[in-house]
This record gives sequence, structure tokens and C-alpha cells, in this order.
Amino acid sequence: MSEDISVRHIGFVLFPGLTQLDLTGPWEVLTRLPNTVCHLLSNDLAPVRSASGGLSILPTLTYAECGRLDIAVVPGGASNLDAMENDRLLSFLRDIEPDCQFMTAVCTGTLVLAAAGLLEGYECTTHWSALHRLSAYGARPIDRRVVFDRERVTGGGVTAGIDFGPELVARLAGENIARRIQLQMEYEPEPPYSGSPATADIATLNALRQVPPAIAQRIQEVDAAAIARLSQKSERP
Repeated sequence: MSEDISVRHIGFVLFPGLTQLDLTGPWEVLTRLPNTVCHLLSNDLAPVRSASGGLSILPTLTYAECGRLDIAVVPGGASNLDAMENDRLLSFLRDIEPDCQFMTAVCTGTLVLAAAGLLEGYECTTHWSALHRLSAYGARPIDRRVVFDRERVTGGGVTAGIDFGPELVARLAGENIARRIQLQMEYEPEPPYSGSPATADIATLNALRQVPPAIAQRIQEVDAAAIARLSQKSERP
């Protein structure tokens, strides 16, 4: 990858089973930034199948080919638990973090950053159903759609990645550019129903709160193992 410092490089991390809108939402905003090149990153260049049926995404760079990044974007998805146990992915995130102006995540991608040990002491958010898990990683969960804390930017569920896009653009290139991009995209959502647990009807909310026991057990195991690994690393001399 070119090391031209006049060009901003943004890396979007791929893993099988990601929620494509977690990635393509901020991608649609950030690819419109001037003097910016966006990369789709994976361990190899094989197509990465998303959680939504047959939709796959083609990586443009491998982790090994990727040089310095200015911004990293981590999506969430149905297989975020597998991503939280992917040593190659977690090591890559830790390796690029020192040079990144912003490390960002959407939805349960925030838990992937947490599993990499990159959210301790940071305010952050994630999908409402997973928000309670963040404090065990030393993070400070905030019940808000988008959270900026120093060089960390996190969004809530799925569509929140579009929301943090214009605000991030404003910080990088100014409010005028952010306004133009949002207008180009005609981003003015008018949803027919509630998309927040704070305003959703109780029957819909309760239906989504019911986690199958096997998945609940898997979540507990992955969190416990990730927290134990991070604790061991912090105790090393």
C-alpha cells in the first residue's frame, strides 16, 4: 500500500458473517471524502460472505499488505463472537492502532475492539442488546447512538454507522464537506416504526430480548475467555 502521507487511508475490516450495512453504511459516507482511499481488509483476498444470504464482499488488501492506516472501521454481525476469537484479526487491530487517528466500530464491532483490548477506559456504545457487556472489558458504556471519545468512535446498531459518518467527516475535512456529503446521499431518515428500545412497543422489544440458551452460553464463554486473555497480558512484566 502506498505510504503517501497526503492521502488519507481508511481500512474497513471484513470477517465472515458480518452485517454488511455495518460496513457499507460508513463506507458510503467515508468514500466520498476528498483525498481519501478506502480499503477492504481481510486475511486473504477470498470473497467474504456477509450474514445476509448470498451477498459477499471482495477484499482489496490483505492484513499483510496493509500499511499505515489513518482510520479503521470494524463492523459487527452475527459472527462477531467468532471475530472476537480471531487472533489474526485482533493482532492486526492492535498493530495498526498506534498510527490510527481514529479507531471506529459499528454495532457489535465495538465488542471486537474490546476483545482486542482497545477500549479500556473509553466511553463507547454498541447495539442496545449488547451494551451491558462492555463494562467487563474496562470500557464505559454509553446509551447513545454515536459516541466519540478521543480517538475512538463507536456507533449503535447497524444504521448508526451512517450517523457517525458525517460527524467524523466534519472533524476530518470540515462541516461544509460533511453537509455536502449528507445532502448528496439524501440522508434524511423517516422510519415508519421505532428503531430504539426506548420507544419501541413492549411486545416487539420482548421478542428481540429472547436469546436462545445456546447463544447466551456462547456469549458468556467468549466474553470470559477474551477478558481472561486481556487480564493475562496486563499482568505480564
